[in-house]
Amino acid sequence: MQATFAGGCFWCTEAVFAELRGVARVLPGYMGGSVDGPTYEQVCTGQTGHAEVIQIEFDESVIDFTQLLKVFFGTHNPTTLNCQGADVGTQYRSVVFFHSEDQREQARQVIDELTRDQVFDGPIVTTLERAASFFAAEDYHHDYFARNPNQGYCAAVVAPKVQEFREQFASWRRDSS
Repeated sequence: MQATFAGGCFWCTEAVFAELRGVARVLPGYMGGSVDGPTYEQVCTGQTGHAEVIQIEFDESVIDFTQLLKVFFGTHNPTTLNCQGADVGTQYRSVVFFHSEDQREQARQVIDELTRDQVFDGPIVTTLERAASFFAAEDYHHDYFARNPNQGYCAAVVAPKVQEFREQFASWRRDSS
């Protein structure tokens, strides 16, 4: 199965989802824009309309789409429009790119549940959009945090997010029993 999420910088989201049991592959890339084959530099301008995304291949017998959604909403702020922390621009928007009507409905149900339970201080602005053409990010973005844990952004932003994920979703991690 496949899932595609945009929740801010793909270095953060890739690092989180790569640790989930049942996730076979996480690939950073771009989706939702108007330019074929955009580059990182183009997407960063905010002019292409793409979001930084991760495309996840997962084993539904181990982890289901609703669990992936819970990790997605639990590891970024879905109430801020076009930004995550200091990362600002439409490329950092919160989107569930659904691959089927079933995924769209599951995402809607999770958003409704989070809203009903008042999990967040503000309204959820995450959009639900049909998955479109996926463009893999340049090779140097793949496994960026794993390869560059001491890089400034990774140490200051990605590492705390990964640590929070590890605490919040400990039993869903690959290395948990």
